[in-house]
Amino acid sequence: MLNINNLHVKLQEEDKAILKGVDLTVEDGQVHAIMGPNGSGKSTLSYVLAGRDGYEVTEGSAELDGVDLLALDPEERAAAGLFLAFQYPVEIPGVGNMTFLRTAVNAQRKARGEEEMSSTDFLKTIRAKAKSLQIDAEMLKRPVNVGFSGGEKKRNEILQMAMLEPKMCILDETDSGLDVDAMKLVAEGVNALRSAGRSFLVITHYQRLLDHIRPDVVHIMADGRIVKTGGPDLALEVETSGYVGMVEEVA
Repeated sequence: MLNINNLHVKLQEEDKAILKGVDLTVEDGQVHAIMGPNGSGKSTLSYVLAGRDGYEVTEGSAELDGVDLLALDPEERAAAGLFLAFQYPVEIPGVGNMTFLRTAVNAQRKARGEEEMSSTDFLKTIRAKAKSLQIDAEMLKRPVNVGFSGGEKKRNEILQMAMLEPKMCILDETDSGLDVDAMKLVAEGVNALRSAGRSFLVITHYQRLLDHIRPDVVHIMADGRIVKTGGPDLALEVETSGYVGMVEEVA
């Protein structure tokens, strides 16, 4: 599904290397977690895959289902099936949640050569998915994320993911700022979307999210590289021992 080979990335403005040779392969239907200390490059990896400005790839490659991601514009990556849930979802005043979601869904369907979703089908689908995520119908009528709590913003991101049905979902510290109940709701939404044709890359600082979204593979990232890979027990090791000893051991 996702194949990253020797990826090197620097900040354009500061000429500062952030990623220093990332290698990562995510198979169809798998959930991979990336953990690591602050400044290790976790969020940068998600931004580069999604096509955010301000970063320059100096070496390496990233492919989604054999397609060169780095050659595509951000909207083309989205249409190809890539989705990024942000750590801090932005507010978009003046744009209704329903309008935003229907426009996004139909833009992607059109890009893939599919028929646009009718108003009736869209309403039926979004109401069912919102109910499963415990999103109040009133939230759907409000501008995107405006006045939403942290938990509501994250649930709204999962609703976007549920509507767009991407095949590669990247969650960038989606547990950040959430209480336990909100985190469980978000995790349940993610777990409901797990399928053989959809993969996840979950970026997190803490093992607690992985109690609810059980990963197949856990990676530890430090200084712009993936330094250790293992099963779910690796996340428990981090919780017990922290990153310092593990990074020193690898070094």
